Amino acid sequence: METAAKPLKVTFNAPANHWTDALPIGNGRLGAMVWGGVASETLQLNDDTLWTGTPGNYTNPNAPEALLEVRKLVDNGKYAEATEAAIKLTGNLAEVYQLLGDIKLEFDASHLTYAEETYHRELDLDTATVQIKYSVGDVEFTREHFASNPDQVIVTKISGSKPGCLSFSVSLDSKLDHHSYINDKNQVIMEGSCPGERLPPARDANGNSKGIKFSAVLDLQISDGRGVIHVLDDKKLRVEGSDWAILLLVTSSSFDGPFMKPLDSKRNPMAESIRALKRIRDLSYSDLYSHHLDDYQNLYHRLSLQLAKRSISLEKHASAATDLYLEGCKDYTVSTAERVKSFQTDEDPSLVELLFQYGRYLLISCSRPGTQVANLQGLWNNELHPKWDGAPHLNINLEMNYWPSLPCNLSECQEPLFDFISSLSINGRKTAEVNYEASGWVVHHKSDIWAKTSADQGNVDWALWPMGGAWLCTHLWDHYTYTLDKDFLKVKAYPLLEGCACFLLDWLIEGRGGYLETNPSTSPEHDFVAPDGKSASVSYSSTMDMAIIKEVFSAVVSASEVLGRKEDYLVERVHKALLRLYPTKIARDGSIMEWAQDFEDPDVHHRHLSHLYGLFPGHTITVDKTPDLCKAAEASLYKRGEDGPGWSTTWKTALWARLYNSNNAYRMVKKLIKLVDPDFERPFEGGLYGNLFAAHPPFQIDANFGFIAAVSEMLIQSTIEDVYLLPALPRDKWTDGCVKGLRARGGVTVSICWKDGNLHEVGLWSKDQNSLKMLHYRGTVVTANILSGIVYTFNSQLKCVKKYSV
Repeated sequence: METAAKPLKVTFNAPANHWTDALPIGNGRLGAMVWGGVASETLQLNDDTLWTGTPGNYTNPNAPEALLEVRKLVDNGKYAEATEAAIKLTGNLAEVYQLLGDIKLEFDASHLTYAEETYHRELDLDTATVQIKYSVGDVEFTREHFASNPDQVIVTKISGSKPGCLSFSVSLDSKLDHHSYINDKNQVIMEGSCPGERLPPARDANGNSKGIKFSAVLDLQISDGRGVIHVLDDKKLRVEGSDWAILLLVTSSSFDGPFMKPLDSKRNPMAESIRALKRIRDLSYSDLYSHHLDDYQNLYHRLSLQLAKRSISLEKHASAATDLYLEGCKDYTVSTAERVKSFQTDEDPSLVELLFQYGRYLLISCSRPGTQVANLQGLWNNELHPKWDGAPHLNINLEMNYWPSLPCNLSECQEPLFDFISSLSINGRKTAEVNYEASGWVVHHKSDIWAKTSADQGNVDWALWPMGGAWLCTHLWDHYTYTLDKDFLKVKAYPLLEGCACFLLDWLIEGRGGYLETNPSTSPEHDFVAPDGKSASVSYSSTMDMAIIKEVFSAVVSASEVLGRKEDYLVERVHKALLRLYPTKIARDGSIMEWAQDFEDPDVHHRHLSHLYGLFPGHTITVDKTPDLCKAAEASLYKRGEDGPGWSTTWKTALWARLYNSNNAYRMVKKLIKLVDPDFERPFEGGLYGNLFAAHPPFQIDANFGFIAAVSEMLIQSTIEDVYLLPALPRDKWTDGCVKGLRARGGVTVSICWKDGNLHEVGLWSKDQNSLKMLHYRGTVVTANILSGIVYTFNSQLKCVKKYSV
């Protein structure tokens, strides 16, 4: 029997018991986790500008001497000694992402006896709204929560089904240094500050905090003519006998960019919050909701995915996803956590759809133009000392956060990354000059809101990795290849690429066999056994170093051709250097060598897949051009195994997809979709929490984004000239389906439908560009002339059967 497709909602049938049961909302800058308690409710709040610390000094004048020592030890094959000496090249700790506080709601005692069977809590991905419903006696209570980007406010509406039935108290609280008070008898105001250092709060001689200051204003509105508001202890508001209530939360901070000390900031968080509230105070709830929907759905509705057990035409898919049908759907009252739990047996493809669109929802909610970059937890954090500081990690995690932005049609969400790279290039220029006596700019493996660029304090195997800026720069070129935005390439991307290339050219030194080499060099977070039997992590020319440098240098060359600058002296230097980089080598066991020498690997199942960067997200290892290296990459993946944290699982999914291995790509999809119990979680085992947050464990958002990027790779791969259709489709698992709105390189939007595991029809559309595209499907290659503004439909033989203007 066929039933309607499951709505794209994350659902619970009970209040949250853990933070990872709460439901996230966000507008890019401001976020909340909605717990959904009945008698007592918490909205845990975040503002992405709240961090410890102040602008730092990311230079070390003693580093050049230490660098010479390390290089000499490496040259002499003393890798363990080089690893120990390299500690002198590490720097200070990064700063820590903070929380904002909580909205606390307390309802009257009758809510303690609510009818549990009536309780329902959901996040609707189509509207980016959390809704909670339950009944107390014959009264149904409803709460709605959303975070509006255009109006920069978190909105809550609480109502009951009977007049005058709503009574509750509301307050603001925070774990940070703060004070709160009541204003105008209907506003709760909270002001506070972040620690000026990682450890106890730093204060100046007058006792003022040196850290970022913040304010939050919670405005309360109730139904006209019914209900009253009381002030309690000048800290709480009490509503009695109202039909409904609307809460508006606005926040601001004194953060004024990574180079401004908070004490010198001219920003007044309190005044800014009051002004922000004034702008929206007279808007109705319907107005606020309408603004929110228009903004959010403009992004979210660009792409739809349906995995079904019957054929789907492009026209039907485009008209309304709710008209599509699945076989064997379960009861919608089953919670999302139960669906995750049962996936290992039922492999419900509609859960894959939900997780895919949930990842897009999270990216829209935590990264918008003008916000901070999505950090290790995106936007959401409930601790003063989050794991790994909640900081952007540049040796995989930050990049993975943005892998899906281009293929999954959310290019605007990438803008904070480019702003961040610009800030890093400023501090990184000083680090390069002082620490390494090099030109250009450099960043290491971990940063923070202050655009930290020096090596972090800690173990050399992760701290000493000066390739962070270079990896980030590949995103600049990727943005051009997808959008063909020449102005972006000229004004934003190329100057940053030039600076990065200048550093890399100076960082490369004359090495063995006439090659240019990097020394010191590590493969992120991974050690090896040196020939003398000692454990080490520092050597020279790791495979990942070489692969990233090749990508950056190739991008510079290609960009120079687009911009008419291929005769520049820098480009000539890059050309010559490209030819002298260490090639990717195959080890004795047939796998890709991770280091320049075939060192013994003491942890063959290591979570990082750094040596496979050239396969994905890089482009130097391809099935068509380097079949031997692809075979070795396959051996490397088997050697690494399937276990690992969530982000490692999704990286493996994408790597298998690049090898066109649909079975193994799907195995990794299945590996990710397993339920993690927060009370019994085990590090490095991956999985999903009940709210679909991805688990390391603990929670890291990167795997949520890595998952959707990997699924898109299973469905479409591309170069500027080529589009590969369904390259890693698991035909026996997703037998029928349709995806509409994926982006391919070369400025093309692609829609694909398949039936019985075979291509059924393809739609191509380019908004601004005329181009020739080579369409690839199972060995068939067809050239398509795509004119801008025209939608082309191709059949299963890749013959154009329809075209129309839009």
